[in-house]
Amino acid sequence: MMRWHATERVHPTPETCAVSGRIVWDGPQSLWTIAHGVGGLAALVLFPSWGGFAAFVILSGLTICAGHSVGMHRLLIHRSFQVPKPLEYFMVWLGVLVGMAGPMGMIRAHDMRDWHQRQDTCPPHPSHGAGPLKDMWWQMHCRFRLDHPPVFEIEPEVADDPVYRWMERTWRWQQLPVALALFAIGGVGWVLWGICLRVFVSLTGHWAVGHYAHRGPARTGWRIAGLPVQGRNLPGLGVLTFGENWHGNHHAFPHSARLGVEKGQADPGWWLICVLEWLGLARDVTGPGDQPARPGLERIG
Repeated sequence: MMRWHATERVHPTPETCAVSGRIVWDGPQSLWTIAHGVGGLAALVLFPSWGGFAAFVILSGLTICAGHSVGMHRLLIHRSFQVPKPLEYFMVWLGVLVGMAGPMGMIRAHDMRDWHQRQDTCPPHPSHGAGPLKDMWWQMHCRFRLDHPPVFEIEPEVADDPVYRWMERTWRWQQLPVALALFAIGGVGWVLWGICLRVFVSLTGHWAVGHYAHRGPARTGWRIAGLPVQGRNLPGLGVLTFGENWHGNHHAFPHSARLGVEKGQADPGWWLICVLEWLGLARDVTGPGDQPARPGLERIG
């Protein structure tokens, strides 16, 4: 009988199987993605605008860097640093605006994929094992439904938090106040640029980094011996992805607030955390050497 390893939030039961399941179409998420893709295309074709482009760039940078990379990923999911609660809420809310999921949904999606990738055997959906087009369909329009899933537990300080529960219930509707502000400034065109195109590009970019950061063996950096899925760094994309491209580093040091851990690895998310620490707003910032190394961690290249 195969033994399934537990992680911080994922706890296998005697009936759990990490490979027995099926990939099913996620109708609401698929239609959400398609609608924003159509709206984004309309922005480019019907409403070309330097103002709309500026709204797209500024909101994309703010929501992906301060929201998704720093607020959702490094703060809420990994607790690699601490900030005052109002600032935490604001940064996580910016992460919700990326359009992927609410706070609990993001934690679940991240931790379930991480749990799968830490097993001795990982199925093709959470390992990004299919080709680019098929994997794009699987990740952006489908979900992997296990026949016998593990127990998933989010810590009470998040699961029972009324603000996070509200964000989770209304995460798609959180685009509305931003859309109203954009409409007031620049009309329908700015809404299509600042909401639809931004969300579609953010979702597609997140998939692309996840796909190519797990394709093939890691050749430089680190690897985790014995695991079938390795994280790979994607050099040259640090500024564009706000540091999320250093995925091999993240597999090696998941507790670290700094993803670009070596010289020359640009990590704007880390720069933002340094600014917050300098302002006295961030504390207990965790680095790559501040916790014991993962079992099987090896330096390569």
